[in-house]
Amino acid sequence: MPSPAKPVLAALRKYLILPKLIALSWSAPKNRTVAWDRYWAGIARTGARSDVLWDSGTDQELLGYRDILQRHFDPSLPVVDVGCGHGAFSRALAAFSPQVMGVDVSAHAVARARDESAGIAGVSYLARDMTEPGAASGLVGSTDANVFVRGVLHVLTEADQAALMENLRQLVGARGTVFLAETNFQGNPVEYVAHLGASLRSIPAPLELAIRTLPMPGHFGPQELARVMPRDGWTLVEDGAATIEANPLMDAAGNSRIPGYFAVLRAKDPDTGG
Repeated sequence: MPSPAKPVLAALRKYLILPKLIALSWSAPKNRTVAWDRYWAGIARTGARSDVLWDSGTDQELLGYRDILQRHFDPSLPVVDVGCGHGAFSRALAAFSPQVMGVDVSAHAVARARDESAGIAGVSYLARDMTEPGAASGLVGSTDANVFVRGVLHVLTEADQAALMENLRQLVGARGTVFLAETNFQGNPVEYVAHLGASLRSIPAPLELAIRTLPMPGHFGPQELARVMPRDGWTLVEDGAATIEANPLMDAAGNSRIPGYFAVLRAKDPDTGG
């Protein structure tokens, strides 16, 4: 009969990696813009055999959102992809709108997105910090927009989350819709990296690069949304569980799927509250 202590010891063993994680993350820039730009400057490959932790190299995740987007996005409006990275989702979102604008805080990410989107009509990119006051101004001209946000809010502070939400409210106007999908892993950072294949023996290269370069992520679900979504400013139309597809090269066990959360939001009319 197995000892009751063995499962406990097995669960605790993963925490032996903690000093290594601290050492790896020690040199990560504290400035968010610098961190993300340095990260994207160091990316050599995207798509198949990607260096990017959250790049699955397929459209499977977006296919999981397709019915939701078709239900809620007005196809006559442009789509703004906030936190576009190398533009994989921006290019796929061209199926939902004749005009897609990818926006990222990293100029290196935007440059890569432009290169990888060469020849694709209706898709453009801009380097802009969408947590800055007035960041929504002039982004898509005078029209309202639909907004796609994937994996951005969970890496922001609560103050920056609130600032982003206010800019998105300005961006969607009366006719647009926000769709967001975020990592919502219910565990601490050690359990999270263990889920993605990190162990004392090895850490998958895409994960190690993110640990070395980027701020420690959190998670974002219904409770976090409720904290940064003023009830007088937004209507929650639909929400639920999602699956965030990460890099399939993470580990032999295939733990490249991360529990996530999606939500569909519309801005309320400030005059009527509706």
